[in-house]
Amino acid sequence: MHSFTIRVYYSDTDCGGIVYHARYLDFAEHARTELLREVAQRQGIDGSQSSMIELGKMAFVVKSITVDYQRPGRLDDLLEVCTEIESEKRFSITFIQTVKRGEEVLCVLKVRVASINTETLRPTPLPTWFTQAVQAL
Repeated sequence: MHSFTIRVYYSDTDCGGIVYHARYLDFAEHARTELLREVAQRQGIDGSQSSMIELGKMAFVVKSITVDYQRPGRLDDLLEVCTEIESEKRFSITFIQTVKRGEEVLCVLKVRVASINTETLRPTPLPTWFTQAVQAL
């Protein structure tokens, strides 16, 4: 499991100080990006998305997402996004991401991400280094 901490800022909330529902998608995206960076660095690879796009002509795109909102996040909360890999296929990977405030679950997201070639915009197999690193988790 990968953990990413994020603070709720004013821009993340509505006028009542409650986290706007779409911001959870951003929180989850940030956590997946940091997971990717960490996995790549373990393999001795620059894990920045810009590097993968530039050198590998490969990018990850969200194919599907479901969100189960359970409790509201609030202004100034310190949240933790826990990311687990549910399954991995040749062209995609499915994550379960849980947004928590302490031990309290605020939101659970199931995110399926596909690997595409940035020139053709067609599916491309997940990189070997990535699948090896994921299997090592």
